[in-house]
Amino acid sequence: MNRRLVAAIACRNQGSRLYGKPVQNLDVDRGIRIIDHIVDCLNTINCIDEIVLGISEGVENEIFVEIASEKKLQYVIGDQIDVLSRLIKCGQLAGATDIFRVTSESPFLYFEPVQELWERHCEEGADATFLDQSIDGCGFEFISLNALEASHRQGQEKHRSELCTLYIRENSERFNIITAEPPAELVRRDLRLTVDNPEDLAVCRIVYSVFKDRAPRIPVDEIVRFLDKNPGLIELIAPFTELGYSTMYR
Repeated sequence: MNRRLVAAIACRNQGSRLYGKPVQNLDVDRGIRIIDHIVDCLNTINCIDEIVLGISEGVENEIFVEIASEKKLQYVIGDQIDVLSRLIKCGQLAGATDIFRVTSESPFLYFEPVQELWERHCEEGADATFLDQSIDGCGFEFISLNALEASHRQGQEKHRSELCTLYIRENSERFNIITAEPPAELVRRDLRLTVDNPEDLAVCRIVYSVFKDRAPRIPVDEIVRFLDKNPGLIELIAPFTELGYSTMYR
């Protein structure tokens, strides 16, 4: 069976620490938003057949309908809390066999191993392939649509939240799972490249300004070397790393 990979991006503007994270500008002068950069990067990855936005209900999220129109993307609108159902609807709309999952507030994807891991995912008939232990915000997951649908049917309310693969992780014996890890130099619990706080946004804007000529494929290993040469930036995000990693796979 030919497998069809659809990148499903769950989008919402609500946020207690920073409102409208996906639509915050990475490049203020040029008006390049986080969601723009994510979509542009995903469009460079050959194995991704389509990108679909899974938009939360609410008037405050209507901007994502406009973004979908701008970028000629399909979209679904669904429950704010039940993120898992939105991802499933994205897959069903686009005829996916599998979902490529990244988050809408994490601009710097570790894109280099995506193609190779997708091929392994297909060859081994995996239900889920997780790139774990990566820098917060840089990882990704492949999950079969069947596995996501089973998670929704059999799981509890907590499994239907933004913790979309929690049921699969907690019931690993029921699924064929591949767990991969990045190179050791990219296992950095002192770093994060996701935007949840104003300090995160400040750091990501600086990173983008340095590497914008490489966009949308900005290598994470080069970002790490840049941050190591600028410890003041690491200090800005240090207060948020422990919590981020403690909840990453829960």
